[in-house]
Amino acid sequence: MTKRTFGVIGLAVMGENLALNVESRGFPIAVYNRTSAKTKEFMETRAVGKDVKAAYTLEEFVQILERPRKILVMVKAGSPVDAVIEQLKPLLDEGDMIIDGGNSLYEDTERRTRDLESTTKLGFVGMGVSGGEEGALHGPSLMPGGTEFAYRELEPILTAIAAQVDDGPCVTYIGPGGAGHYVKMVHNGIEYGDMQLIAEAYDVMKNGLGLTNEQLQATFAEWNTTDELNSYLIEITADIFKYIDPETGKHLVDLILDSAGQKGTGRWTIVSSLELGVPIPTMYAAVNARVMSAYKEERVAASKELPGPAGTYPGDTAAFVNKVRDALYCSKMCSYAQGMALIAKASKEFNYNISLPESARIWKGGCIIRAGFLDKIRKAFAENPGLPNLLLAPEFKQSILDRQESWREVLVLANKLGIPVPAFSASLDYFDSYRRADLPQNLTQAQRDYFGAHTYERVDKPRGEFFHTDWISAS
Repeated sequence: MTKRTFGVIGLAVMGENLALNVESRGFPIAVYNRTSAKTKEFMETRAVGKDVKAAYTLEEFVQILERPRKILVMVKAGSPVDAVIEQLKPLLDEGDMIIDGGNSLYEDTERRTRDLESTTKLGFVGMGVSGGEEGALHGPSLMPGGTEFAYRELEPILTAIAAQVDDGPCVTYIGPGGAGHYVKMVHNGIEYGDMQLIAEAYDVMKNGLGLTNEQLQATFAEWNTTDELNSYLIEITADIFKYIDPETGKHLVDLILDSAGQKGTGRWTIVSSLELGVPIPTMYAAVNARVMSAYKEERVAASKELPGPAGTYPGDTAAFVNKVRDALYCSKMCSYAQGMALIAKASKEFNYNISLPESARIWKGGCIIRAGFLDKIRKAFAENPGLPNLLLAPEFKQSILDRQESWREVLVLANKLGIPVPAFSASLDYFDSYRRADLPQNLTQAQRDYFGAHTYERVDKPRGEFFHTDWISAS
């Protein structure tokens, strides 16, 4: 029997779809699942007529793979990944490679890469995969990092299965260690921000402007045709407002409980930003909004005890919809600026050597945050590799300056009507804080010195000189 070029462990939907994607590009594959019944089901359904060989033990699975063996692990992040690696290690040979395609924490990927490279001479690739089930099957955005020789061996397969855009496949070698999963983590943080910003725009237009679902559908569909907001998330939002529940005949979106889940990558992004000292307030707000949404029963009870303002916008609704569009675009720019700044800081801190232009480029297709303006982000960092913040790139700077009045008006209206817009507000606060030469933290530092003798620097002295005042005696 001909040896298999590529192997997949884990046959949940993402694993199955990636396996079929690889096979469809002309690479014979082997598959294995811990539960034999799942493997059998796959072989009798979706794998029929495909160049797929099933294995029912790990030993058999390893034996039917050509060397160097290329094994994609698609199991739940955390201890299940470690368990599979430990089972594989004694079965593999030097130069074989393991790819973790799940949403693993980048620190776990760092540890696994070090262990496999140093103790067993195996290659390990931690690869972020974005695009959901459809992307996995037809072309995802792939963010591989880890052992570089392993990536070079895998490159022909990964470039074949990735989403294809005008300037190449949506995959690149991100960097060593946990670089790939780090970029995927930040991608997910941006995704959280994007989704929350769209939800807030919806809330303002529905409850502040009184738009119907039909009008909302038309609005998001029109926004998806613009250079500023053309994106996958805007596209699917328009589709959602069209869907009628067959059971009730009502719009399904109105029947969905307003309690959003999360799988941890947003929280991980926040923790990393705090550790690295990079402000990402739009993502903080998005994660916090999901946490708040889980308090459904408390919110229902509170709504009866804590009345707020009532009414809708009394002016030209159509004109104000355009202001909401501008506010959404400005806020999105801030969200992406925060994400790119975090990647840049992590790259420097962890010696990842991540290319910001390439990170933006591989998000142009396949992934959840794919958007028309990502090419502008790519160009901004390609033209100025030392750009400290995306908001300072000429095109983005001018876009915000042209729209900031509308952005502020939307927040004023939302506050007047009692509509929470935490991510819009956080984005504007980020912009206003970043553009201010002076912030009130001079007072904060004075307080810290007063109660804790933490010292302070002075604006009339060289940076790096620290002072302490005996505030009580001085008063």
